[in-house]
Amino acid sequence: NDAASAIVFDAQACAQISPQWFEPAAWRARGALHAMDGGRGGVAVIDTPAGECVLRHYRRGGMVAGVLGDRYLWTGQARTRGFVEFRLLAQIAALHLPASVPIAASYVRQGLFYTAGLITRRVPGAQTLAQHIDAGTLDAPLLHAVGATVARFHRAGIWHADLNAHNILVNASGVYLIDFDRGRLRPAASAWRQSNLRRLRRSLLKLGADAQGDIAFTSTVWQPLLDGYAHGWRA
Repeated sequence: NDAASAIVFDAQACAQISPQWFEPAAWRARGALHAMDGGRGGVAVIDTPAGECVLRHYRRGGMVAGVLGDRYLWTGQARTRGFVEFRLLAQIAALHLPASVPIAASYVRQGLFYTAGLITRRVPGAQTLAQHIDAGTLDAPLLHAVGATVARFHRAGIWHADLNAHNILVNASGVYLIDFDRGRLRPAASAWRQSNLRRLRRSLLKLGADAQGDIAFTSTVWQPLLDGYAHGWRA
């Protein structure tokens, strides 16, 4: 058996973290698992000594998921999915940008492959932008805030690999971006910034934000978001 594992964590959030922190069954047995999404990402909401958190088990998407599932090719500890995202989230937190706060990350290696997990602090009382679309509660101030928040990340050179309405959270305190798997720091060039915005636009359209037609979508949804983005870029 050539299995090996490691954990990185924020010692200020919790003095000690064990491998059981990354096992939903262990939290369920303690009555500390409150929700579980079995889709891609295997997300669970857990009560921990560090507060209410979100546990995500990394899973592949697309056609390769049927072959490899939750396994990734081992290329070194520093390049494991959880460790990379943990480091990026720590950098984002240091920049005081609104995102999930990292608590811990882990991997378990066996041979040529590994599996990985990430624990972040839960954003309290939040709904996704997708839920706002579904509820018909999009309005200009919200869209302006979303655009301004995205611009703050772009100004800092933070590239989100999958910027969509499911990865944008909104609560009484403001707008947050989550799920920075495969994200990274990069020079704030126009090409990737515009590509990020186009990806978000496709997501809004796919989820029905254009229910009133193309002209209404442009004037009441997309333009307020772009106005917010321009404001956030100048701020």
